[in-house]
Amino acid sequence: MAAFTIRGKNVEVTPALRDYVEKRVGKITKYFENVGDISVLLSVEGKHHKVEVTAPIVRGVLLRGEERSEDMYSSIDLVIEKLERQIRKQKTKLERRFRHGGFKAEAVETFVQPTPEEDDVFPVVKTKRFALQPMDVQEAIMQMNLLNHRFFVFRNAETEEVNVVYSRNDGKYALIEVEEG
Repeated sequence: MAAFTIRGKNVEVTPALRDYVEKRVGKITKYFENVGDISVLLSVEGKHHKVEVTAPIVRGVLLRGEERSEDMYSSIDLVIEKLERQIRKQKTKLERRFRHGGFKAEAVETFVQPTPEEDDVFPVVKTKRFALQPMDVQEAIMQMNLLNHRFFVFRNAETEEVNVVYSRNDGKYALIEVEEG
């Protein structure tokens, strides 16, 4: 069984809540040979109870889901349904990528009826090319906002690396830096 890191933000993680999270979220481990430490963040924002789950499933692939409702237990159930939908939807691609271990295809077979689109590749409908301009992070955020985009790719003037800034759902900004590995 995978190890859990369960944190609460504006909510106390009671033993009953911890047990429920481990029981429900632990279901995703049946689909994969080795699941890394599963991180669960439970938070309350006003009347919304939000659950965020992140699980490293195999070889650098992350499974992530986030759901919110007016009840924490409902949010936990909703996020598990979402993660299982992701696994079902990506079943064929996961099987191909992990054909030498890691993915338990037979676990998904019990509830998955294959559909024709599962064998399709992700369609790329548009390709954009542009020159990466060296700029600092604040300038990149400004440029993203001027373009009214949710993310912006740029060359960081300080590090000379390609970075991405993006707008988070909470209205704040985040920076993605590439790490070789």
